[in-house]
Amino acid sequence: MSFTLPPLPYAPEALEPHIDAQTMQIHHGKHHQAYVNNLNAAIEKAPELADQPLEQLLAGLAGAPESVRGAIRNNGGGHWNHSLFWELMGPNAGGEPTGALGDAIGQHFGGFSTFKEQFQAAAVGRFGSGWAWLVRQGDTLAITSSPNQDNPIMDGAAPGDILLGLDVWEHAYYLRYQNRRPDYIGAWWNVVDWSKVGARYAR
Repeated sequence: MSFTLPPLPYAPEALEPHIDAQTMQIHHGKHHQAYVNNLNAAIEKAPELADQPLEQLLAGLAGAPESVRGAIRNNGGGHWNHSLFWELMGPNAGGEPTGALGDAIGQHFGGFSTFKEQFQAAAVGRFGSGWAWLVRQGDTLAITSSPNQDNPIMDGAAPGDILLGLDVWEHAYYLRYQNRRPDYIGAWWNVVDWSKVGARYAR
């Protein structure tokens, strides 16, 4: 199985002014492509893993050969994380979630504004590079964060229970926001496509 870079579901400039076109082009075409290339190179060294889907590789990292485990963790995680990241953003988005997801956020966090505050705190508080996540855990919702390109699949979460992810690596925002990560996160809320996040919740 050879992994490929998924196309952006919108033009690189479609998320302006919140995320600039140059950042999108570099982030998708350079960084994400590198994760794909490096993942494929790792799998070539462990052909016994070649038929495993990406999510199975990430869930079963402990069983991967030690010689490629780190490469699969970093690059497989990067590929999966970014593929979800692009999917859950879009132009003319933002606002607040409605329907079952909106109700669940209200129930578990006491309202959307409180959820945003807690999610932003997790994203700002992630030291160095990493991600913030909204994850379904049984009958509840939880906000978590992970370092580098780790994700909740590696800790036993079902892929479908990962509802939302935010990339807080500097390459995601530095061209426009420099070291102002909170400003980037504040702008990112304007491009979250809640209809797609809600569809993941409804599965």
